[in-house]
Amino acid sequence: QVQLVESGGRLAQAGGSLRLSCAASGRTSSGYAMGWFRQAPGKEREFVAAISWSGRSTYYADSMKGRFTISRDNAKNTVYLQMNSLKPEDTAVYYCAAGVTYYTSSVYYSADEYDYWGQGTQVTVSS
Repeated sequence: QVQLVESGGRLAQAGGSLRLSCAASGRTSSGYAMGWFRQAPGKEREFVAAISWSGRSTYYADSMKGRFTISRDNAKNTVYLQMNSLKPEDTAVYYCAAGVTYYTSSVYYSADEYDYWGQGTQVTVSS
């Protein structure tokens, strides 16, 4: 079992930046691809970004490319989401997810590929 705890969400101004963190605990010795998803009120959960177990491969939703950066520090069992040039439409609950993998370079954009989820952290962007 893996437990994920997100942090860093808060109220931010449009055009500003936030960095979200996701700390993993438990059975972290296994390989995990990591991802960020978000869900705005009244909308479906959507994929934001993903990173491979090794950290060498990343993948972003089109609307996040160039603004968001996902990274990980395996020594700290933590994954990050740096969000720049924030827009009001980025307002959502952001969820961290971990997917068991045996492939160091695989990234996953489907929620079905992930096995563990955090509770989420609220990001609100004001205009």
